[in-house]
Amino acid sequence: DLYRKVFVFRNDPSDAYVLLRAKLEQPLENLTVCLRSYTDLSRPHSLFSYATKAQDNEILLFKPKPSEYRFYVGGKFVTFRVPEGRGDWEHVCASWESATGTAEFWFNGKPWPRKGLQRGYAVGAEGAALLGQEQDAFGGGFDVYNSFSGELADVYLWDAGLSPDKMRAAYLSLRLPPAVVAWKSLSYEVKGDVVVKPRLRE
Repeated sequence: DLYRKVFVFRNDPSDAYVLLRAKLEQPLENLTVCLRSYTDLSRPHSLFSYATKAQDNEILLFKPKPSEYRFYVGGKFVTFRVPEGRGDWEHVCASWESATGTAEFWFNGKPWPRKGLQRGYAVGAEGAALLGQEQDAFGGGFDVYNSFSGELADVYLWDAGLSPDKMRAAYLSLRLPPAVVAWKSLSYEVKGDVVVKPRLRE
């Protein structure tokens, strides 16, 4: 249970990452990924990466610059422009549904305009999920200049789209439905210089 704790990625650039022990037994047609990050990086960096042997960017939350997030599903992405960080924690949730090909993005508890992405696609099972690096190959192929440096917390992955109420609950750290990856019962392995520390501020 990592409640009120954070992963601190201490080096920049970095070869470190956190491997999440999340087993997707069957392909996903709906998903939501949420996390909180705190960084002063202005270069591109990867937050959450899920790759299969067939597709390295099966699910990817990527920040190419301070005012932009990219959300990938099955190698295709949509871009969401956000206010440039003011040196604070940023909470994001991205969800996707295959039936309509709709991508939803919530930034600090507020929804952004929805976009179209990968209608009819299914995200492959048996993948590798990790924090802090972008996989260019299954479980590896990292570019250190896409690595994350800073603090990460409140990481979740659901095999469903969350309702607006639950999206806001994720932002406020309230009770959440059972998840494939859940911060309060996280099974993980640290690779390299990443430490778990108490959260310093809200």
